[in-house]
Amino acid sequence: MASVEIKPGIHWIGVNDRTTDLFEGIWPISKEGVSYNSYLIDDEKKAVIDLAKAFKTDNFFRQIERVTDLASIDYLVVNHMEPDHTGVIHTFRQINPRVVILATPKAKKMLESFYQLTADIREAADGETLSLGKHTLRFHHIPFVHWPETMATFDETARVLFSCDAFGSYGALKGALFDDECTDFDFYMKEAVRYYVNIVAKFSGPVLKAIEKLAPLPIEVIAPSHGLVFRKNPGVIVDLYRKLAGYATGPGDKAVTLVYGSMYGNTEMMMNAVAQGISREGVPVEIFDAARTHSSYILTSLWTKAGVMIGAPTYEGSLFPPLEQALRMAVLKQVKNRTAAMFGSYGWSKGALAQIKKITEPAGWKMSAELEFPGGPTTDLLARGEDFGAEFARVIRAL
Repeated sequence: MASVEIKPGIHWIGVNDRTTDLFEGIWPISKEGVSYNSYLIDDEKKAVIDLAKAFKTDNFFRQIERVTDLASIDYLVVNHMEPDHTGVIHTFRQINPRVVILATPKAKKMLESFYQLTADIREAADGETLSLGKHTLRFHHIPFVHWPETMATFDETARVLFSCDAFGSYGALKGALFDDECTDFDFYMKEAVRYYVNIVAKFSGPVLKAIEKLAPLPIEVIAPSHGLVFRKNPGVIVDLYRKLAGYATGPGDKAVTLVYGSMYGNTEMMMNAVAQGISREGVPVEIFDAARTHSSYILTSLWTKAGVMIGAPTYEGSLFPPLEQALRMAVLKQVKNRTAAMFGSYGWSKGALAQIKKITEPAGWKMSAELEFPGGPTTDLLARGEDFGAEFARVIRAL
């Protein structure tokens, strides 16, 4: 995808990544891909804002060369130190040793520890400006969105906010850069939710502070480091992030995440009955097999829904391991104060329920009901399971 002019003198020079399987080495993107958005301001002084992952070095430099000579770049603005933003920086500095790097004080230290770079690095103070000629940049520190050294850069002339990881999403660009040109907008909004929950959700407090801090700016375009550039309605992605951040402390939607595992089909049989009961009450339910679904996708549902129904067989006197992994990841990502219920089969002893309570207690989950049974479910027990699901749905609906 060739470079794109966002506004006069401002160019998107990013690259798409459709070959990386796991973002951050954890989150699956083999189907969705991701973009590494970088921007070039071509003025009397030239500045590049954010870079790209190291294995995209050749493609990235080719993008710059479509606009200007790499050696002519005067400033490199490092909004965030993570290697998907800075991976090409060492080569960049070797080709252009005179470029001045601007970063927050904490990022300056990281530049040394990550890349052994110490020369010509200028600390960008919060609120400081930099004139490039026609364009004036102002730096706004937004710590812990989602690393402590992060900042956003605002072009006061063009009214473009280079927001770094804030307002980003998974999803390689499908030939269109802007929100108003995209033919699959819902895909990027869905991937923005998953990206937020996987990457940013733990830092929802700082996200809300950043939104409040940036709100007075007369923003016309939001240009994040991943995903679409928003020029028609930049407020839509801000509103989405505000809503997602609100789930950290506020109630989830009146809906249920049903996450289960089954070794021999007994818990799965009961899962179908329980799901039928939930649906009978008109409460939305999203179902995940924990053994076959990456926690990346389960977390998205857990973050946004008030109810969690856990279908858990006892495994060697404890919790079925894929479910344990999914629940521990939810607690790690601070999915808090959910209303839960549990069902599941066991062989010679129980144990799953006690482990579920132990794992989720630090996150303040409330276990409202449980239904455990030995071996396989009978017809009568399946009918009981349907009622069990319906009762839980009524509890969620009443929240």
